[in-house]
Amino acid sequence: MDRFVSNFTNRLDAKGRVSIPAPYRAVLARDGFEGLYVHPALDAPALDAGGNALLGEIDRLLARLSPYSDERDLFSTALLGTSDVLKVDGEGRVVLNEAFKAHAGIGDSVVFVGLGPKFQLWEPERFKAHLSDARARVGELKRRLHTPGVAAADGSAA
Repeated sequence: MDRFVSNFTNRLDAKGRVSIPAPYRAVLARDGFEGLYVHPALDAPALDAGGNALLGEIDRLLARLSPYSDERDLFSTALLGTSDVLKVDGEGRVVLNEAFKAHAGIGDSVVFVGLGPKFQLWEPERFKAHLSDARARVGELKRRLHTPGVAAADGSAA
């Protein structure tokens, strides 16, 4: 599989390291990225992480924006200017810097959440609330998309 799926909770050790789940390490190895690319999520108290697939998505987003535009500069700053490439040790562990932990509210545990070409790192209770909200919102979207006369996400009538 070439996607990040499922979720896993791991504890930080006494040195502040956390193990990347083995299935995620396998996806990163196939992706060919050295290390782990991480940036604060734009719209959640979480961290976005991945390798070449995530960087490719960022590159495609930036390519759609006019060079030297405010929009491109804002996205570049948020996605590249606040990022870091973390070194993965021989046991598949990384150390999250203090700014990353503060953004996500991470203490002694991290939830790794697969989102296809990337994964997110969450503080467990924040993820629990986010998941509950996501399920409720998806349920509402599903109801609206299956209501006759309501436009679907692609603009067609449902």
